[in-house]
Amino acid sequence: MLRRLLQPVWVLLAIIFLIEAWLWDHLEPIVARVVAAIPLARFKQWLTERVDALPPAMTLIVFAVPIIPLFPLKLIGLYLLTHEYWLTGVSTFLFAKLLGVGVTAFVFDVTRDKLMEMHWFERLYDLVMKLRAKAAELVDPIKHRIRELIAGNGEGWSARTLRLIQRFRKSVHQAR
Repeated sequence: MLRRLLQPVWVLLAIIFLIEAWLWDHLEPIVARVVAAIPLARFKQWLTERVDALPPAMTLIVFAVPIIPLFPLKLIGLYLLTHEYWLTGVSTFLFAKLLGVGVTAFVFDVTRDKLMEMHWFERLYDLVMKLRAKAAELVDPIKHRIRELIAGNGEGWSARTLRLIQRFRKSVHQAR
């Protein structure tokens, strides 16, 4: 009974987790392109050399510090939202979120090897990867059903309605 009541909460948490993972995966190449386009490559090389000289525990600080300045930016976004500056608040919050994920991906790329030398961090990393796989497993049937509904496949009222909407859209586009 309790498990059934908590199922929507687990699905929501899984979706949030997968959005974070998706952002991470898709922002990392963008950050790599930015690094290649501007003189961050030298900075990355310099940072890598400094990190290699640090003990793993100090590397954890290097990994965590860039996130700290972004926290006030998120608070500003929340402040703007509470004062009903919806577009500015959401934009500020999303900018801080995307910047945070991008910076974290960049710094993690530089510090990963040193961080993995700490056994507890390696176990935590493995746990996060397992949670990511479990979240994907939990959300995949929902994504599949949504894709079916959008494609109009399957049976039932929703599928028929979506097929009708698709036919209507096609007829409108053909009429132009």
